[in-house]
Amino acid sequence: MKLDVNALGTFYRMAREGAGLAAGRLTHMLGVETQVGVTKLNFMRGQEIRRDFEDSTDKVGVRVKLTGGIEGYSVVVFDRENALRIVETLLAEAGPDANVETDVGEIDAFDEMTESATTEVGHIMNSGFIDGWADVLETVIDVSTPEFVEGESAEPFFGEIDEAPADDDLALLFQSRIETVGTEVGFSHYLFPKRESMAKLLERLRTSDGIEYDKLDGFDRMAERGAEEVAKTATTLTGIDTNVEIRRLNFVSLEAIPEQVANEKLVGVAFEFDGMPSGYLLFLFDEESAHEIVDAMVPMEVEEDGFGEMGTSAIKELGNIMASGFLDGWANVLDTTIDHSTPEFIHDIGAAAVDPVIIQLGENQDFAFVFDTVVVADGREFDCEVYAIPDESDLERALNNLDVDRIEETPTTAEFQEVDNA
Repeated sequence: MKLDVNALGTFYRMAREGAGLAAGRLTHMLGVETQVGVTKLNFMRGQEIRRDFEDSTDKVGVRVKLTGGIEGYSVVVFDRENALRIVETLLAEAGPDANVETDVGEIDAFDEMTESATTEVGHIMNSGFIDGWADVLETVIDVSTPEFVEGESAEPFFGEIDEAPADDDLALLFQSRIETVGTEVGFSHYLFPKRESMAKLLERLRTSDGIEYDKLDGFDRMAERGAEEVAKTATTLTGIDTNVEIRRLNFVSLEAIPEQVANEKLVGVAFEFDGMPSGYLLFLFDEESAHEIVDAMVPMEVEEDGFGEMGTSAIKELGNIMASGFLDGWANVLDTTIDHSTPEFIHDIGAAAVDPVIIQLGENQDFAFVFDTVVVADGREFDCEVYAIPDESDLERALNNLDVDRIEETPTTAEFQEVDNA
């Protein structure tokens, strides 16, 4: 099974179109203004999906079986509280004409009526997604009768689905958020296609020789190895016990990245890397996390804002460590050379922090791979967004030359460039 950037781009347009239709139908049903928030394509392993369900939060979902242009299952999953909020709004809109006796302000459990209302909402949203996919693919996708599901673990939602990924298998999932006036309707959307169905679809969508799917799996594992190297080298250079975890690999439109960046002061470092592949690396921290990093790395009192000469140097040094860990690990596995520039410090609000990189990239490509990462040092958690954006054609060539067996066998070693504190 092979894919390429064009195929992933089509999937992304499917996700956006589907989310737009789902939001419009939710607006019509609830009578409140909605818009699409974040849309991502996530590459997640089965164990990561299951971990998402193990957060001590009750969840409800609506599941349908697909046949035709795509075969498999589509599942919309809400936190139970979000589902009840939607039901309250829906029943309030129904009003006395619907003979609703339930006090919508006191709904805290699902009875036959609220379960039916949730199923209807979930089915309409599922149908919105699926109709959007069908429009983009110019095909017909049939949908089964919706099934209401609830539980605290992943098992009730897709434990019986053969197409669901095993713990170590990499699955392509859609994730969207629909925003309403005054609140937010967050949910996860899982598409579990049959492998044969997905292979046929990818074959039709590819415009290049493509990348074997197991090579993309290898790319994700390369990133995991890079994360391990980041942890080891950060511990060595700072003396702080450090762990770095990559949660998942996302594929997003370049235009969407500024939309996803929090509208707050951000601190980060940017690098350009050159070799096979070439591209950009961008590490972004919220300001609080950056202060934590500075406090942990600088063993003395620093300027009040934490980002004077010493604070800036600390952030750049950590960024240098992370960039070297990622890229040297990739170079070793790919048996190539990848050099990166000295770090460029960033301290700006929201989208302004990423716009310069996005503008440069947008001249040559439309999409980016984004690693969702958490850095933990000395018992403190740092929220960190890692944007690894390789040149599309370089990445395809590099991954096609990848020997997957080398990933576990090849040691990762990092070499560090001096950080210019000027």
